[in-house]
Amino acid sequence: MRTIPLFTGVPVRALFLACLAGAAVAQDRTTEKGEAQITDPNQECTPYTYPPTASQLGNFPPIFTVASVLANDSEAIAMWNSISGKIPTNIEPKGLPNGSTIGVTNYNDTTDPDCWWTIHQCTTPKLAGLPNDISVVPEPRTLGYAFDDGPNCSHNAFYDFLASQNQQATFFYIGSNVMLWPLEAQRAFADGHEISAHTWSHHYMTSLSSEDAFAELWYSLKAIKVATGVTPTSWRPPYGDVDDRIRSIANALGLSTVVWAVDSRDWDFPTITQQAVDTDYQNLINNVTAGTYNTQGTIMLTHELNNFTMSEAVKWHSGLMSAFSHIVPIGVAYNKTQPYLETNFTQSNFSQYAAGQVGIKSSGAAPLIFGGMAPLLVASVAMLVGLFL
Repeated sequence: MRTIPLFTGVPVRALFLACLAGAAVAQDRTTEKGEAQITDPNQECTPYTYPPTASQLGNFPPIFTVASVLANDSEAIAMWNSISGKIPTNIEPKGLPNGSTIGVTNYNDTTDPDCWWTIHQCTTPKLAGLPNDISVVPEPRTLGYAFDDGPNCSHNAFYDFLASQNQQATFFYIGSNVMLWPLEAQRAFADGHEISAHTWSHHYMTSLSSEDAFAELWYSLKAIKVATGVTPTSWRPPYGDVDDRIRSIANALGLSTVVWAVDSRDWDFPTITQQAVDTDYQNLINNVTAGTYNTQGTIMLTHELNNFTMSEAVKWHSGLMSAFSHIVPIGVAYNKTQPYLETNFTQSNFSQYAAGQVGIKSSGAAPLIFGGMAPLLVASVAMLVGLFL
């Protein structure tokens, strides 16, 4: 990863005055606020180095490779040892990391003994003691608003739009992306969105050994914690690929499993046409109008994957708002007021959100990660003062 020198390209006098005034430095890539002000997508997607996460890369698996518990990670080893006895050993891995059904010929699709979502979208586990997956929301005419695969490096325009609409969402973040784009992950937190996990490397979870599946969840949670200061309590399996073995691992880590009921297929563009994706959005709106969701709401699969998926979300937001009575983060729909392991953060319940009290509030000090660059900033100001003496 290329290192971007602190305050590159900013005139010394302008920087000095800006620091003294407490103003944001143009094109500042050392803070969430500075990163959020970049409007050029090409610049947004130019790699940068953020010390609090860059210094921790050695404590994580290689980016976008299937995770395994690191030999020197005593915390992960202890956690795995504490939960491994709760994981079923009679459910075998299925397929390959790049396709969980590849080579699978001996699974009984009819009885679906493992509640394998990939086969029949099973969401009610057959193994005793596991909670049902979340695939809909309980509130009538309500959309659980969520996006997978972020943080995307060029998401500022999309997040600016959401902020302009006072709209929060649930973002399922890939751990590897978080480590590559930590300030983008911080923006979701700063904007009051609900952050959830989407594994470390985005592979088919049922194909992995139980220990590696644990590592995929463990390091995604740790990446989000390092970057944002909070630890999610929910996750979404990539491709929806989950069975009772994987659910057991997630449940042992205190994670709710979230899937979906409706697919926008935005992820499949350009294999499918834009018109096909637009039709999926319009069909959802038509079904709301027809009364399909008068008893309970739904969750649609959409993505923070690229410019197309985010542009589609912006284009269809007003139509969804007109059709649904409410569009809320998934946790809000379930009155989940504490979306993180850290209990000093409170999310609005459904009634509060519907009344306009949106976002996640802190009852204590802000996460230390947001102050992580303060010493560097102070040192830089001191250095600049010296230049004028």
